[in-house]
Amino acid sequence: MLIGIGGVSRSGKSTLANLLVTHFRKNGKKTIIFHQDDFVFPETQIPKIKNRTDWESPRSIDFDLFREVLILFREKFDVVIAEGLFAFYDEPTNQLFDKKLYVKISKRTFLIRKAMDTRWGYEPTWFIDHIWHSFQKYGKPQSNIKHILQVSGEDEFNMEKVIKYLNKSNPNTENPIH
Repeated sequence: MLIGIGGVSRSGKSTLANLLVTHFRKNGKKTIIFHQDDFVFPETQIPKIKNRTDWESPRSIDFDLFREVLILFREKFDVVIAEGLFAFYDEPTNQLFDKKLYVKISKRTFLIRKAMDTRWGYEPTWFIDHIWHSFQKYGKPQSNIKHILQVSGEDEFNMEKVIKYLNKSNPNTENPIH
């Protein structure tokens, strides 16, 4: 099973992915996570905005390599989880996903969490605003994406709901995974 998890920065994508890894491994399933952030082009090849590297552009991601790795590991693992800001941007990648989870948070929650995030040092207000708007433009799942479960990243995840969705058969999966 190949699971795609998308959502804005600080929405809880990695947290949800880690919870799913724990769940599946406890149930004897060989599981791995791939973070889209690990598939960015070299910084010199990424667009700039006001002399800052624009990590918030889908042109920063090597989607070809991302898909190649997902296809390779899908054959070696029971469950492959792919998470990222632009998880649903690339149509060929979308077609690989058996299940899709979209972690949604409010702009207010995003701003609060981003203000507490000091990993990258000081980020100007205009850039934080750019992150939100870029996600709204490029990261949100398009209406043509079918069979996607929207989950709230505002509080603890409703894992019962998530697992029930993942176990539900759809045309892309042969057997549910517990």
